[in-house]
Amino acid sequence: MLTIGQLAATARVTVRTVRHYHQIGLLPEPERDASGYRRYSAQSAVDLVRIRTLADAGVPLARIGALLHAQPTEFAAAITDIDTGLRAKIDQLTEHRHRIAELASGEELVLPPEMVAILNRLRSLGVSERTIQLERDWSILMQASDPHAVPHWIRDKNAGFDDPEKMRLYLACDQSVDWDPHDPRVDRLINDLETWEIEHEGNSSRPENPTPIFSLILRESPAWQRILDTLACRAERRRTAKPNG
Repeated sequence: MLTIGQLAATARVTVRTVRHYHQIGLLPEPERDASGYRRYSAQSAVDLVRIRTLADAGVPLARIGALLHAQPTEFAAAITDIDTGLRAKIDQLTEHRHRIAELASGEELVLPPEMVAILNRLRSLGVSERTIQLERDWSILMQASDPHAVPHWIRDKNAGFDDPEKMRLYLACDQSVDWDPHDPRVDRLINDLETWEIEHEGNSSRPENPTPIFSLILRESPAWQRILDTLACRAERRRTAKPNG
């Protein structure tokens, strides 16, 4: 006869595990003997080893009780059923891993390949990741709120890559995010942007109604705020200066 400690050591589990099996009814708990100790039989040791083996194989504890003393055909059928369930879980976990891998890439998960290609091309030109994220978030919102505008956005962006002056100004705007709003470079950039806008009147890349994401960037970049405010004032002066009719 074995003490609970000897029983646990025989099956290579802890005493706490044995007591847990008692609590859930998986392993019967013997009565105390005249000395006040619980003594376990060899059958208890065999059952505990079988419980541990099945649990280590991934069999749910709730199903182990029915398997301990099942006939060979019943045991085989139950194991096949359990294996089918485990395979289904493996397939589900594999799918979750694929989804997690897609989430790691971020852009590919929510944007079409044409948009992702534009973002990657901007990266290759040295555009900061902060501006890339702005473009990405803006395009995500645009795709969700106005999907019909996406083809135009893609065409406009791709055409911009072929305009050296537009790309020079784009990169300058990217670099200006951290400039002091009164840096002389900001004044020069404003003048260059105004010149470009006059030459491309009606095709300004400056939004009339900034998105929440763009507004957030403006609050974080006083230089950008001054650039857009100044360009807006100058554009308004040009409109009012035009003769009526």
